[in-house]
Amino acid sequence: MSVTDEGVLPLRNEQDIVFARQAVRQLAQRLKFSLVDQTKMVTAASEIARNALVYGGGGDMQWAVVLNGARSGLRLAFVDQGPGIPDLDLALTDGWTSGSGLGLGLSGTRRLVNDFELQSAAGQGTRVVITRWQ
Repeated sequence: MSVTDEGVLPLRNEQDIVFARQAVRQLAQRLKFSLVDQTKMVTAASEIARNALVYGGGGDMQWAVVLNGARSGLRLAFVDQGPGIPDLDLALTDGWTSGSGLGLGLSGTRRLVNDFELQSAAGQGTRVVITRWQ
């Protein structure tokens, strides 16, 4: 798989999550992220992609290589049209889960990246944007 500086991947099944992980790893390597930062970004992407599939009924992962002065970074946006998250504060609380997980998904992901944005409302889907800077 070869990825460009921006694009979109569908998240419709488990195999798509594998493709998303591979794309993020390639992009992070191209940006010369350290192995630790590559792993953080791949882990964060995997978690949010899985949430989009499991809780949002599927969605898309959009990626872009971004520049801020001399810094380069990788921005990922995960968008679904699922039921949304009715209580964002609760969803970002360590230990809270709407399923059978450990409750570290969103809050843990937020700690793995430099920038984290979450937009969601009940019945309106969810958009999570994460960025890691080099």
